[in-house]
Amino acid sequence: MNTWGIVVAAGSGSRFGGDKHAAILGGVPLWRWAERLFAEVGLDGVVLVGDVPAGIPGGARRQDSVAAGLAAIPNSADIILVHDAARPLASKGMVCRLLEALAAIGEVAGAVPAVPIRDTIKRVSGNEIKETIDRAHLVAVQTPQAFKGEALRTAHAQITSDVTDDSAMVEAIGGKVLVVDGEPRNIKVTFAADLAMAESLLTEESRR
Repeated sequence: MNTWGIVVAAGSGSRFGGDKHAAILGGVPLWRWAERLFAEVGLDGVVLVGDVPAGIPGGARRQDSVAAGLAAIPNSADIILVHDAARPLASKGMVCRLLEALAAIGEVAGAVPAVPIRDTIKRVSGNEIKETIDRAHLVAVQTPQAFKGEALRTAHAQITSDVTDDSAMVEAIGGKVLVVDGEPRNIKVTFAADLAMAESLLTEESRR
């Protein structure tokens, strides 16, 4: 299978306080971790989206940046993985689980990593609680996410409303998306404190 990856590093980083994709973790910028992960897996090619070396310009929304990456990938790509540069600690094993899920019997359009939700979830209106939601069937989804190339291209061509991840777009066109085990260490760097947490995880692992 011809497999390509898209690394999204085009966010404004407003909550982080700067260009978080350029923030240094373990001596290298965040975006480089995502690029290295795809290189370790042995993808046929990787497209970097954002203001990084060899990167192409991103869009106003995350989905626009992914679309820019899609446009730079050959139509021959059978499988496409989309990864946020803000998640530097994803593992090679997770990518392998995603690719294995896509090879499952049946019409599977995509696969995403997810972890159980540990906190109590409530629906609110303003500062008033309206409902406590049963979390038994809820998960928190991470990246990288893997998709059949045709399904991802079709989703981006048809869905124009704002979404938070590519899985939502593929689901919206009726694509079957499977869940694989995510990893608690695969945190998303949104605030400066998240970067400090990632550094702490690396330090702890190096001591083992």
